[in-house]
Amino acid sequence: MSLKADAYAVLLPAIDDLVLTDPLARFLDQGGRALLMGETRAEYVARSMSDARRRGESADKLRALTGRITGLAGPALVALDQEPSGIRRLHGLVPQLPDNEALHAMASEEIERVAFRMAQAARGMGVTMFLSPVIDVVTGHNPWLQGRTLGTDAVEVARIGCAFIRGVEAAGVVATAKHFPGHHDIDGDPAVDAATVSGGADALAPGMVPFRAAIAAGARAVMTGPALVPGMDATMPSSLSATTIAALRGLGFTGLVVSDDLDAAGTLRGQRDVPTAAVEALRAGSDLLLLSAANDLEQVRTRILSAVAEGSLPDERLTEAAARVRALADSMG
Repeated sequence: MSLKADAYAVLLPAIDDLVLTDPLARFLDQGGRALLMGETRAEYVARSMSDARRRGESADKLRALTGRITGLAGPALVALDQEPSGIRRLHGLVPQLPDNEALHAMASEEIERVAFRMAQAARGMGVTMFLSPVIDVVTGHNPWLQGRTLGTDAVEVARIGCAFIRGVEAAGVVATAKHFPGHHDIDGDPAVDAATVSGGADALAPGMVPFRAAIAAGARAVMTGPALVPGMDATMPSSLSATTIAALRGLGFTGLVVSDDLDAAGTLRGQRDVPTAAVEALRAGSDLLLLSAANDLEQVRTRILSAVAEGSLPDERLTEAAARVRALADSMG
């Protein structure tokens, strides 16, 4: 594969509708292997899909979109947020887990069975990747993940998260554990604020429990967070942090490292634009880069290729990341 194709293969553009625009079609035709079916900001904040979406979307419409994606790209990572507790992008189109209280009362085997049926139904519509479960153990302030987490007990979060992962992966859908290294207490919403996680390395230790368990349970992807976590890296936000990604690899994780949204204020921090963040994320060890499809994807690709040409991004790092994306996408074929 060419470096130009590699630079598209590492991108995960997010759309908030079911429209495959001409630029996105070119992206997929020229090397892109992944797309996120996202939600609007209002739906994200509400933790619920809109009435209009519920009325207008159907399994057939999703299947038509995923068919176009794979027609252009071949086997692809067609991703969405389908969280055990929180954002459920597929609303009434698939079986759902119950609310948090009932979820905690369920045996692991039952969680696994429901997660399997959910992922199996999604796979039937061409969805191949869940950006879930959220396994952050939030014990303090966190406006960003409110209504999306599984509790404050690290062992219980690990139990539920791992049951979900086993069910999803058994159905042939990639599970993505997020958001490493955990966000137990954060001073804002990193989607819109230059947010920072409090405390040092000791404060992060309990949050490592679910991530170790998720890796052992077979999660094929892990998403890093969009905030600054000084207990791990005092200068670079997690998705751009070589220290953070090295720590994840140090847990024995060999799968796909997915960045959180490069457009997030917590990642950009008023210091960089999205193309620069893309280069920094790749250099740090991220493999698949989440960003809004509203970005000029060709401009992002050009910046990545310029960094390779200048020597600030080793070509083998780009090639490695693209190969990891393609291998996982090809396994969906």
